[in-house]
Amino acid sequence: MAITAKEVLKELENKMKKTVEATEREFSTIRTGRAHSSLVEGIKVECYGTSMPIKQLASVSTPEPRLIVIQPWDNSILGDVEKSILTSELGITPNNDGKVIRISVPPLTKERRDELAKVLKKITEEGKISLRTARRVGNDEIDRLEKDKIITEDDKFKYKGEIQKLIDKYSKEVDDHLANKEKEIQEV
Repeated sequence: MAITAKEVLKELENKMKKTVEATEREFSTIRTGRAHSSLVEGIKVECYGTSMPIKQLASVSTPEPRLIVIQPWDNSILGDVEKSILTSELGITPNNDGKVIRISVPPLTKERRDELAKVLKKITEEGKISLRTARRVGNDEIDRLEKDKIITEDDKFKYKGEIQKLIDKYSKEVDDHLANKEKEIQEV
């Protein structure tokens, strides 16, 4: 059975939503100088003969604006969690008191803020490239539908207009997330 133009639009919109969500997830891993549990939740820990993210091994909380507290459910892996944090790209040294791990998040320097702004712009551009790729695939599919006489030429232009509206909408969302993250970096 042939795919309809409406199905193409629906599939395209789902891809674009996932792209925005992925971009937002990438943004959440950028350290802003403010403690946030997402900074460490995804760090992989080698324990029990496998590699698992911290969030599956411990509770992570931020009791203060510049402090992250990690409390493993099994104290025997405390050293493994600490080692994983030390070898991560965070560049932060954890304090292990035998029961919990405390991570003090230092304020960002001007140079570091500028570096992070560049990283954010790179993540944003990758998200937009993904959106444009989805648009191209959608437009190609609409062209194919018109070529196969499933839709008319007028419908082709109408659906391509809908696709452009989608890319405008989701590009704006990516830009909004970028603006929020840049503001967060500069505020701290």
